[in-house]
Amino acid sequence: MNNSTDSPDLSDLADLDRLVHEPARLAVMALLYVVESADFTFIMNQTALTWGNLSAHISKLEEAGYLDVDKTFKGKRPNTMLKLTTQGRTAFQTYTAKMRHLLQNLPRDENF
Repeated sequence: MNNSTDSPDLSDLADLDRLVHEPARLAVMALLYVVESADFTFIMNQTALTWGNLSAHISKLEEAGYLDVDKTFKGKRPNTMLKLTTQGRTAFQTYTAKMRHLLQNLPRDENF
Protein backbone atom coordinates (compact mmCIF):
# COMPACT_ATOMS: atom_id res chain seq x y z
CA MET A 1 0.00 0.00 0.00
CA ASN A 2 2.18 2.78 -1.25
CA ASN A 3 -0.64 5.07 -2.26
CA SER A 4 -2.23 7.04 0.58
CA THR A 5 -5.68 6.36 -0.87
CA ASP A 6 -5.04 2.62 -0.33
CA SER A 7 -4.26 3.10 3.36
CA PRO A 8 -6.93 2.19 5.88
CA ASP A 9 -8.08 4.91 8.26
CA LEU A 10 -6.48 3.92 11.55
CA SER A 11 -7.54 7.03 13.43
CA ASP A 12 -10.08 4.97 15.43
CA LEU A 13 -7.18 3.11 17.05
CA ALA A 14 -6.03 6.27 18.79
CA ASP A 15 -9.52 6.79 20.18
CA LEU A 16 -10.01 3.29 21.58
CA ASP A 17 -10.89 3.15 25.26
CA ARG A 18 -7.73 1.54 26.62
CA LEU A 19 -9.54 0.52 29.78
CA VAL A 20 -11.89 -1.66 27.71
CA HIS A 21 -9.21 -2.71 25.19
CA GLU A 22 -7.14 -4.66 27.74
CA PRO A 23 -7.95 -8.34 27.00
CA ALA A 24 -8.98 -9.41 30.52
CA ARG A 25 -11.24 -6.39 31.01
CA LEU A 26 -12.65 -6.83 27.51
CA ALA A 27 -13.55 -10.44 28.39
CA VAL A 28 -15.24 -9.35 31.64
CA MET A 29 -17.20 -6.62 29.89
CA ALA A 30 -18.22 -8.91 27.00
CA LEU A 31 -19.57 -11.48 29.45
CA LEU A 32 -21.46 -8.89 31.45
CA TYR A 33 -22.81 -7.30 28.29
CA VAL A 34 -24.83 -10.41 27.45
CA VAL A 35 -26.15 -11.14 30.96
CA GLU A 36 -27.93 -8.92 33.44
CA SER A 37 -25.39 -9.70 36.16
CA ALA A 38 -22.98 -12.44 37.20
CA ASP A 39 -21.13 -13.44 40.30
CA PHE A 40 -17.39 -13.20 40.73
CA THR A 41 -16.87 -16.97 40.60
CA PHE A 42 -18.75 -17.29 37.29
CA ILE A 43 -16.65 -14.53 35.72
CA MET A 44 -13.46 -16.04 37.13
CA ASN A 45 -14.33 -19.48 35.68
CA GLN A 46 -15.36 -18.10 32.29
CA THR A 47 -12.27 -15.92 31.86
CA ALA A 48 -9.75 -18.31 33.47
CA LEU A 49 -8.32 -15.36 35.40
CA THR A 50 -6.94 -15.85 38.88
CA TRP A 51 -8.81 -14.42 41.86
CA GLY A 52 -6.26 -11.63 42.36
CA ASN A 53 -5.99 -10.74 38.68
CA LEU A 54 -9.76 -10.59 38.22
CA SER A 55 -10.14 -8.58 41.39
CA ALA A 56 -7.64 -5.99 40.14
CA HIS A 57 -9.41 -5.66 36.77
CA ILE A 58 -12.81 -5.37 38.43
CA SER A 59 -11.48 -2.60 40.67
CA LYS A 60 -10.30 -0.63 37.63
CA LEU A 61 -13.63 -1.05 35.86
CA GLU A 62 -15.52 -0.07 39.00
CA GLU A 63 -13.34 3.04 39.53
CA ALA A 64 -14.08 4.08 35.94
CA GLY A 65 -17.81 3.77 36.59
CA TYR A 66 -18.17 0.84 34.18
CA LEU A 67 -19.19 -1.78 36.77
CA ASP A 68 -21.50 -1.96 39.75
CA VAL A 69 -20.09 -4.29 42.38
CA ASP A 70 -22.50 -5.56 45.04
CA LYS A 71 -20.88 -7.44 47.91
CA THR A 72 -23.24 -9.45 50.10
CA PHE A 73 -23.28 -12.72 51.98
CA LYS A 74 -25.06 -15.95 51.16
CA GLY A 75 -25.25 -17.47 54.57
CA LYS A 76 -21.74 -17.03 55.89
CA ARG A 77 -20.09 -16.96 52.48
CA PRO A 78 -19.25 -13.70 50.69
CA ASN A 79 -20.95 -13.21 47.34
CA THR A 80 -19.85 -10.54 44.85
CA MET A 81 -22.27 -9.71 42.04
CA LEU A 82 -21.11 -7.72 39.04
CA LYS A 83 -23.17 -5.72 36.58
CA LEU A 84 -22.30 -3.27 33.80
CA THR A 85 -23.47 0.25 34.49
CA THR A 86 -25.15 2.31 31.78
CA GLN A 87 -21.79 4.04 31.29
CA GLY A 88 -20.09 0.63 31.01
CA ARG A 89 -22.60 -0.62 28.44
CA THR A 90 -22.10 2.55 26.41
CA ALA A 91 -18.30 2.23 26.62
CA PHE A 92 -18.48 -1.38 25.45
CA GLN A 93 -20.83 -0.50 22.56
CA THR A 94 -18.57 2.38 21.49
CA TYR A 95 -15.49 0.15 21.66
CA THR A 96 -17.06 -2.64 19.60
CA ALA A 97 -18.40 -0.18 17.01
CA LYS A 98 -14.94 1.35 16.54
CA MET A 99 -13.31 -2.08 16.25
CA ARG A 100 -15.93 -3.24 13.72
CA HIS A 101 -15.42 -0.09 11.66
CA LEU A 102 -11.66 -0.47 11.74
CA LEU A 103 -11.67 -4.16 10.81
CA GLN A 104 -14.31 -3.80 8.08
CA ASN A 105 -12.27 -1.08 6.38
CA LEU A 106 -9.01 -2.99 6.19
CA PRO A 107 -8.15 -3.84 2.61
CA ARG A 108 -8.47 -7.49 1.65
CA ASP A 109 -5.25 -9.15 0.65
CA GLU A 110 -6.10 -11.36 -2.31
CA ASN A 111 -2.84 -13.33 -1.82
CA PHE A 112 -4.17 -15.08 1.27
